Amino acid sequence: MATGDNSKKALADALNGLLADYYALYLKTKNFHWHVTGPHFREYHLLFDEQATELIATTDLVAERVRKLGQDTLTSIGSIAAKQRIKDQDSTSTDAAKMLKELHGDNETLIQALKDAKDLAEKAGDNATDGLLDDWTDQAEQRAWFLAATIGKA
Repeated sequence: MATGDNSKKALADALNGLLADYYALYLKTKNFHWHVTGPHFREYHLLFDEQATELIATTDLVAERVRKLGQDTLTSIGSIAAKQRIKDQDSTSTDAAKMLKELHGDNETLIQALKDAKDLAEKAGDNATDGLLDDWTDQAEQRAWFLAATIGKA
């Protein structure tokens, strides 16, 4: 396998890791959307739904980049679980403040993974993926900023 092929394979692998994280973060955000309670219910319910919608919309774009690199994407819940870095949250009674903090931390984890993937895109000479990673990083930074501002950390 040529060096260029290796760098594209490494990039595709990183993108599949991102894809797993996007799915995991989407599902966690929807879990919190469905189960949030308290005095800020409406505000948080809507915030979580907006963020979940953005996350799920990005999954197709990430998967298509993997395919454009000539690699296979994730195929199942099991393949997502094997690659995800975002930790699951199965509780339906997490308090709203903890939800906000957890999602903020998860978006920070995603931001770092996006930046790591950007380095791989540069090494692979993949300008298209490089540009998309900038857009996805900006979206993740905005989600993290909104969550931080809501928590009072901004």
